This record gives sequence, C-alpha cells and structure tokens, in this order.
Amino acid sequence: MARDLSKIRNIGISAHIDSGKTTLSERILFYAGRIHKIEEVKGGGDGATMDYMDLEKERGITITSAATTLFWKDNTINLIDTPGHVDFTVEVERSLRVLDGAVLVLCSVGGVQAQSITVDRQMKRYRVPRLAFINKMDRTGANPKRVVKMMRDKLGADAVMVQLNIGEGETFEGMIDLITMKSYNFEGAKGETVVEVPIPAHMQEEAEAMRQEMLESLSMYSDQMMELLLSGEEVPEDLIHEVIRKGVQEQGLTPVYVGSAYKNKGVQLLLDAVLRYLPSPLEREIKAKDYEDQEKAVDLTCDPAKPFVGMAFKIVEDPFGQLTFMRLYQGTIKKGETYYNQRTTRAERFSRIVKMHADKREEVDTAEAGDIVAIMGIDSASGDTYAAKPKMCTLENMFVPEPVIKVAITTTNKASGDKLGKALQRFRKEDPTFHVFTDEETNETIIAGMGELHLDIYVERIRREYEVDVTVGAPKVSYRETPSQLCEFNFKHKKQSGGSGQYGHVVGKMEPLPEDSPDSFIFEDKVVGGRIPRQFIPAIEKGFRSMLNKGTLASYPVNALKITLLDGSYHDVDSSEMAFQITAMGCFREYFPQTKPALLEPVMRVEIEAPDNFQGPIVGDLTVRRGIIEHTEQRSDGTTMVVAEVPLAETFGYATDLRSMTQGQGTFTMEVKGYRRVPNNIQEEIVAERRKELVASK
Repeated sequence: MARDLSKIRNIGISAHIDSGKTTLSERILFYAGRIHKIEEVKGGGDGATMDYMDLEKERGITITSAATTLFWKDNTINLIDTPGHVDFTVEVERSLRVLDGAVLVLCSVGGVQAQSITVDRQMKRYRVPRLAFINKMDRTGANPKRVVKMMRDKLGADAVMVQLNIGEGETFEGMIDLITMKSYNFEGAKGETVVEVPIPAHMQEEAEAMRQEMLESLSMYSDQMMELLLSGEEVPEDLIHEVIRKGVQEQGLTPVYVGSAYKNKGVQLLLDAVLRYLPSPLEREIKAKDYEDQEKAVDLTCDPAKPFVGMAFKIVEDPFGQLTFMRLYQGTIKKGETYYNQRTTRAERFSRIVKMHADKREEVDTAEAGDIVAIMGIDSASGDTYAAKPKMCTLENMFVPEPVIKVAITTTNKASGDKLGKALQRFRKEDPTFHVFTDEETNETIIAGMGELHLDIYVERIRREYEVDVTVGAPKVSYRETPSQLCEFNFKHKKQSGGSGQYGHVVGKMEPLPEDSPDSFIFEDKVVGGRIPRQFIPAIEKGFRSMLNKGTLASYPVNALKITLLDGSYHDVDSSEMAFQITAMGCFREYFPQTKPALLEPVMRVEIEAPDNFQGPIVGDLTVRRGIIEHTEQRSDGTTMVVAEVPLAETFGYATDLRSMTQGQGTFTMEVKGYRRVPNNIQEEIVAERRKELVASK
C-alpha cells in the first residue's frame, strides 16, 4: 500500500545558543512516545537523548545535528535538532538545506539574539517556511510581545502571535489560542494532559483585542478575509487555518507560539501547528539542474515511482564505517541496489539503509521520496547528489562559510602521527568548515575552523576518540590582503634558450572590488581584435588565480581584487598556454605591490549579557579591544545586553576575561560579521611579525 506523503513532515529546530532547543526536542520525543523518560540537558542523569556525544553531555551544548523519526496523530515527523553555537553553523546550514520546515526557538527574555539572526538568514537562504516558539516563558522578565517586536525589527519577519500567554515568569500557567478562543493548561507529572479551560475573565478583553490584531495581519494574505473584516462579519475558523498555512508556505508569515519546554507547557500545541501549517514533501519545490547543461532546470517530484534522486547532506564516520545521511527527493531506494554519485559518476552499492534515532539505528529494506535515512557502504562527500542513472542531475548545493581561525597541531610522539592523520582526514570529510593543510614555510600541520570552541572540540575529540596526545599552538587569525588603489599594468615575458622560447604580453588594470561585492576575485577579458588569441585567455586567468593564495605584502590570501585584461600581444611560435600563464604570474608579482595592498581582518559580532552594574567595565574593555559598540539594552530583569563588533584577533581568551570582570555572571556569544581594514599602525606590527615568522621558518 502506497504511503500518504501528505502525512510526513521533515522539520528542524534551530535557535540561538541556550534558547532551549534540545529541551524542546526532548519533550517532543516524550509526548510522541519515542522516549519514556525525559532527560535534561544539564543537571545529572544520562543527558538529553539528542545530545548523545560525551562532550555534548559534559558541556551542555549541541555539537552535531541529531536526527530521529517520531509519530504524532497518525503523521510521521522526521526531526533534526541542530546546534545553536555559531562555531557549528555548518550543521544548521546542511540540515536546513534538506528540511521542508523549521521551528525557530527564541528565549522569552533574550529575544532575537546574534545566532537567531544567522539562523533566520539560513532559513531564508533555503526558503524554509517556519513557525516561531517563544520558549522559557517561566523565566523572570519574560516578555513575548517585546520578542515579537524584535522579530519584526531585526529579522524583518511578519511575526504574528496566534497564542496569548496566561501570566509570565513565575505566574505562567498556559495560553489562549487566539484562533479558537480556547484556553489551555497542562496537567499530569510531565504536562502530558492538555486541558481546555475557560479564558480567565480578566483576560477576555485583551484576548479579543489580540485576536482582532491577528486577523488584520492575516488579512494581508487573503482578499476574502479582508472583505469579511471590512463588512464586520465573523471570520470562519477554517479560513483562518487556510490563510496561516498559505502565508507560512509562501515564507511571508511567521506564526508565533508561546510555552516553556522545561516546565512542559505548550509543546503539544506546537506539534499540532507543525502538522497543520508546515509543508509536507509534496508541497515543496525541488530545485535541480541538468547534469550536462547547468543552466537548465530539472523538475523533480516527490513520487516514489519515478527514478531516484537524493542528496548526501552529512557524513559521520563510526566504528562500522561511513554513515551517509541522505534526503530522498524522488523515487525509491532498496538495500543492496546500486546508484550513481553524480559528482564522480561512480556506481555505488547501498549495502545497508538505516533510520536514525540520535545514535541508535533501525535497519530498513527500502526508503522512499520524502524520507531522511542514513546509508552505509558508500564513499561520498557532503553535498553529493545520488541518482538512479549516471549524469542525470545535480541538486542545489549548500553554502559553506570560510574558516577564520587557525592553529598548528602536533603529536607529542612520532608513533601517533598515523592516528592523527586518520582523525584529521575523518573530521575534514565530516565537516566542510574544518580545513587541514600543511604550512609550506614551517612544514607544520595547520587546522582551521569557525572559532576557538570549534577547534577546541575537535582537539578534544582527537584526544578521546583516537587516544592521541596532541599539542596545539597559539590561535592565528586568517588575515587577507586587498588592493587599496587602481594600478595599470603592462608586462612582457620573453625567454629564449635554444629551440622554441616563451613569449607573453599582457596590458590591463588591477583594482579593488566594491566593499559590498560578494566575489573575492573577478577577471574580466576586454581584449578585442585578436590581439591575444582566445585560447590563451583562460591560461592568463589561471595564472592570476594561482597567485591569489599568497599576496606580496605578508603572504596572506588576496581578497576583493578585480583584474581587467585590455590588450597584449603574442608570438606565432613562442606563445603558448604555459607562456601566458607564467606571464600572468610574473605580472601579479611585479604590479600587485603597486595597488598599495592593505590587510583585512575578520571582525566578530559579539553579544554580551551581564548584570547592569557591570556595563561600564564591559564597554570599557571592548573599547580597549578596538571594538565598536553597536548598541546596549537594559532589560527589566536587571541585566544589560551589549552588542559590539570586535576584531577576532582581540577576542582570544575573552571567555576567561569576561568571567573575571563580571564575577562569573556574564555570558557572551559571537559570530563572524565580515572583514574590515586593519589600522595602519597595527598592520605594520602584523606584517613585521609575519616576516619574522617567514624568515625563521626558512
């Protein structure tokens, strides 16, 4: 019997760190009967189900996204709990790439925080419809209306409250559904019994006003609702649900729910909303490109009878081999059958298919369009497309941010070198934001990642999982070099040494790209009249590109450079692709210094929360660190939030400094904001230091 695909939901839970995502996931699993005992993220016990790594349990944070399947009211929900920490942003990125819907969790006190903005950007990038859940309503200072305003102001979201909280902080009891005008409480040891109760008399008027406000917001998505409101008629409940569903799936509307996962309130109503408003696999458009012609779109449908197409979105090595998480978009796969990796065009046998529940697995013989499963026995990379035939199509890939911090890593004894190599190879394959390379000058092994915590976790995993004792150098910042002015070039390369020689001649200009340009390098060919034959142009571009890894100022990678080729000349016998490639390389070496290159440094957006009385020292310290204060905000619970932009180089060890400055009461999060010019006096220090390093390593 064919499955009803309209009863499947593939959803993720995403949020800023410490908003209660994993606690919410734990409650969802409990109410759906997937687990029979609730474990907390912090505070003894076995730790939350979805945080199954020892490091996750110890630190009380989510490091890897965990997948599970559960059932709610005859529907199947494939759920992915993603990390909140910016250092593990690729986990959120790849999860959102394959999900059909998401729940954005926000703290009732913190509201929209640094990582909420990043997650919102990721949801928009992959066009993921979402609901919002304002969690921690039991916290002192809870203010859901303020959070909704922040969503509108900071995220540009059309956030509409569809529930009104009854009480807040210690008085939080339940919520009023503004669609049905019914009120709910949660009874039983774990809030498992949802009880409908009359709306408290003192809240009747506020609830009616809020309902009217909600209907006016929703009427923007429906002419029919607008007409009913204008004529003063009652809006039917079915129409409200229909309009919310349409608004959510067009990624315009974000309905807002309230609750407290920790206090077991509001989770079941959120699950009902997931089924009612978030799309099934049938309702999502699948973007794919033709293998041969990347400009041509291929229409895929979530139909188990059509040829198979799926995406490997995450890779995990375990003692039994490589586990490849895959989202099936079209067709059916069977255990033991062969399918094709579209990148390598190799045929690979799917030896086992498993459904995951955090780190536990359940073997299945087949999987169909709409499923998220893990495959064993295939050798793939994150983002590979698999299909029933070779050279069929490729799915839209995921965005992978560039690493911003690097450290040298060495083993304390030579015998462990092989083990370290294996560990680094594995982590590099699993995590596209974790880079490993050898420094040409010093011959050291360098690991690069998204932040101190990111590299910290990997170093700790190498020590535990591979039993390798490693030492780690001081963190180094990934600086970039960028031109600061236009420079015209006219460069000729001539070499004659018996037999055919080498000849190449290029004329053009080098200039900085505009600050808002998404590209790091642009090569433009404006040669006319065959002054340089067409077949040599790609070789010239290749020559320039090969020099971008090392600028002439301090051997850092080059960023934001535009090269325009205007003219040149060639020799009938001595010109070749190789000759023009060498010409471009020589031209770069000679003329790039004339663009007066400047250094760029990664800048972090830092968000600090601490009691009010520490605001002065925090702001003073950030100024010393060359930080620019964006804004400060005093909250009703006696805490202050400070948001600033601080160069990455000034943030090392900040956790310890903040703790001592605030008597252990301050917390902070940070994420990469972008690159910014280094002040001249500091640039001179960095360049001098870098030159010393380069000399010492020779």
